[in-house]
Amino acid sequence: MSGDETAGTRTTDRLEPMDEADRAAVGAQLGRPPRGVAGVAWRCPCGKPGVVATEPRLPDGTPFPTTYYLTCPRATAECSRHESRGLMAEMTERLGIDAELRASHTRAHEAYLADRARLGEVPEIAGVSAGGMPDRVKCLHVLVGHALAAGPGVSVLGDEAVAAVGEFWHRPCLTEDAGPTGAADAEEPR
Repeated sequence: MSGDETAGTRTTDRLEPMDEADRAAVGAQLGRPPRGVAGVAWRCPCGKPGVVATEPRLPDGTPFPTTYYLTCPRATAECSRHESRGLMAEMTERLGIDAELRASHTRAHEAYLADRARLGEVPEIAGVSAGGMPDRVKCLHVLVGHALAAGPGVSVLGDEAVAAVGEFWHRPCLTEDAGPTGAADAEEPR
């Protein structure tokens, strides 16, 4: 599934199962084996997973509120750059003064919670989405992962964050042997 799909379908209904090539690619992107992955939520135009959906409880029993986990090292590096430039603070400030934006961000939070509930219920994280939603923005990686997985229109701030990081997929994040490229410009995803 690519980012140009519409947001009308429940995101978790569109997850693709992870095959061994996907598992190897995500492992190379993260630098460790993936944990608790429910499926691929978004694929880069190169065909590699870029966002995975994670079970709300990891195999070791740990509650994990981040349903949509951004795995592409190029995307995570761009998110980190924009975080360090203050984009999260700007978005949070706008939430404080723009009632329409705040309502939209609350709807994105509710959509995130509904998607996670379809994967499983974990009482310890009930009502907690990710990335500071709905009151603030504390992680662009979460916004971008959610926006790519859900498609345009579900998360206004996520769509803005995707636009800010740009077309990160023009250079592949992995070589054909599933090894990371450009490690110097990629940070470990959150």
